[in-house]
Amino acid sequence: MDILWALLTLPYAPVRGLTAVVKVIAREAESQRTNPINIRRELEELDAAAAAGELSPEERDRRQQQVLERLTGGVRPAAARDREDRPPARGGGRPARAPVRRARRADTERRRGGGVRDGSDPRRRRPGPAA
Repeated sequence: MDILWALLTLPYAPVRGLTAVVKVIAREAESQRTNPINIRRELEELDAAAAAGELSPEERDRRQQQVLERLTGGVRPAAARDREDRPPARGGGRPARAPVRRARRADTERRRGGGVRDGSDPRRRRPGPAA
């Protein structure tokens, strides 16, 4: 069976190989992104740019916060940027949650025989007479 499967999926071997290479590259990029040595180097570059006047203090603080969040495993920088660009919720608090999908569950219960919980589902086994 394994030999047959290998022969049948042989045309997909280049795709599987490419997928494996992409996974290795992604893993390496993530480890480089969260490497403390690289993060320290980025912080030093930010301080040097701020000292040279290339960055405002607010911009330096914002970028330092993004770099430190990567170090501590906090919010990713792209997600943090999206959150900063998004207008605040009506109450000024967290954004509203997505609606709960209760209607879909009700539809599936109707298709299955009604969703009545009184034991009237005809597909359920009923105990036989006591022997």
